[in-house]
Amino acid sequence: MIYNDFKGLKLSRLGFGCMRFAKDETGAIDQGCVNAMFDAAIAGGVNYFDTAYPYLDGKSELAMAEALKKYPRDSYFVADKFPGHSLPGPVDNSALFEVSMRKCGVDYFDFYLLHNITEWSIKVYEGEAYHIIPDVLKKKEEGKIRHLGFSFHGGVKLLEEFLNKYEGLFEFVQIQCNYLDWTLQDAKAKYDIITRHGLGVWVMEPCRGGKLAKLREADSARLRTLDPQASDASFAFRFLQDLPNVKMILSGMNEVAQVEDNLRTFASHRPLSEAERSALLDIAEGMKNSVPCTACRYCCAGCPAGLDIPFLIECYNWYKGDSALTASTRLDGLDENRRPAACVGCGQCAHVCPQSIDVPGVMAELAKLYAEGPKWADMSRSRQDSIRRDLNMK
Repeated sequence: MIYNDFKGLKLSRLGFGCMRFAKDETGAIDQGCVNAMFDAAIAGGVNYFDTAYPYLDGKSELAMAEALKKYPRDSYFVADKFPGHSLPGPVDNSALFEVSMRKCGVDYFDFYLLHNITEWSIKVYEGEAYHIIPDVLKKKEEGKIRHLGFSFHGGVKLLEEFLNKYEGLFEFVQIQCNYLDWTLQDAKAKYDIITRHGLGVWVMEPCRGGKLAKLREADSARLRTLDPQASDASFAFRFLQDLPNVKMILSGMNEVAQVEDNLRTFASHRPLSEAERSALLDIAEGMKNSVPCTACRYCCAGCPAGLDIPFLIECYNWYKGDSALTASTRLDGLDENRRPAACVGCGQCAHVCPQSIDVPGVMAELAKLYAEGPKWADMSRSRQDSIRRDLNMK
């Protein structure tokens, strides 16, 4: 197992993400499978386990705790998250934190994160009525949080602003990063910003929810010419291993075979060859369906609606890149008169665009995607109900 030093801790570079546990025929988490996966992972050197209060309708924490209970507490690290992005309103933050500790079977968290910072959820995390950041900091002062970070699904501008505002408060940032999102969702820029601020980079979605673990046959065949024995997923992980400030790579494994394959990949660091790296980036380009906006902002100067057109096109590209819910939450953060439906279709933007983008057409399609697509309020209702139950709220 490859290990990293982080603040004096020896962290396995492969972490176990607890969001995608296998389920049995009744729809319940298959605890036997979880136990077998954890046993295999720990035997192979994995010592970091990442869960969150909302995962698997609140049952991930319990399943993780059950699988870990036979191991000494000081032999592994537990990461959990505060669900500010899915609160039904201001709650007793301390009580909710204690619920997670009880479900995880711990009296402190090695790592704790503010969950899912976006242009929308930032209003909750920084809202005076919610009092989240001060309450989380108090838990750290009490020793119940050893290392504090946040997971991030927003844009580059928000990341820079957030880190500048809270300089010195956080130690690590968890971002979606893989060889497709390296450019599609500006993961490279985010990696560089986090590194410049002196924080560690934690990676989620290294295989894009499985998209990079099972490529199109032609792409998979191309990789097999470079390494006939390697899985598609192994290439995705090795791409991240080459980034020196990536301290943790989380994989949401749901069967023992996946654990075993990942352990082979993380047994040693084998840098990508130039041919392998070139192939991955070329495959990524072939998977994109994006508008080639360069954010020159020529379009913004004369927009009668005052729209941030590059931001809106970025959201459009996220929709096209299978990140509809994240795109929706980013648009939720805008005032209604700054959303794509406010476009008047004058065409001034298209006239000055160096890339000849049909901006009014993109805005019209984006408005339709946003209106008809997934909404965080709908997706989080069950999570809010879970919080109400745990805190005995009406």
